[in-house]
Amino acid sequence: MQDIFAGILHNHVLMVTLLAWAIAQTIKVALGVLRTKRFDFRWFIGTGGMPSAHAAGSSALATIIGLEYGFQTLVFALAAVFAMVTMFDAQGVRRSTGKQAELLNKILDDIYWRGKIEETRLKELIGHTPIEVFMGSIIGILLAVIFQR
Repeated sequence: MQDIFAGILHNHVLMVTLLAWAIAQTIKVALGVLRTKRFDFRWFIGTGGMPSAHAAGSSALATIIGLEYGFQTLVFALAAVFAMVTMFDAQGVRRSTGKQAELLNKILDDIYWRGKIEETRLKELIGHTPIEVFMGSIIGILLAVIFQR
């Protein structure tokens, strides 16, 4: 079991990917604190916001694989396609879901204030804007280049 954990900790590709995700998530929390003047632990585990940790992690993964194993390899192609799908989903499908949640919350508020329904609010901050995804991918690529072997 100890060999498994040692192997994981010595997996440079995994460590750079996790570092990029963690740094992007930390930046997101710091920006949230600056913006709202309060701390919310849910920002560490939540989705949405600037920058996209999904984009940072998937971009770092593809970049570090390309740098270490070659951009012509199958494993880089898989990582690049994974990154593209992840970023498309983050700013496309999940963002649309967030907009739908926002609209449904307005409908629920309207119904609630008329006394006809009592429901919990939906989470609106689910996806990312294109600039949040772009900034996340830049963070991921830069960190992969900085921490390449």
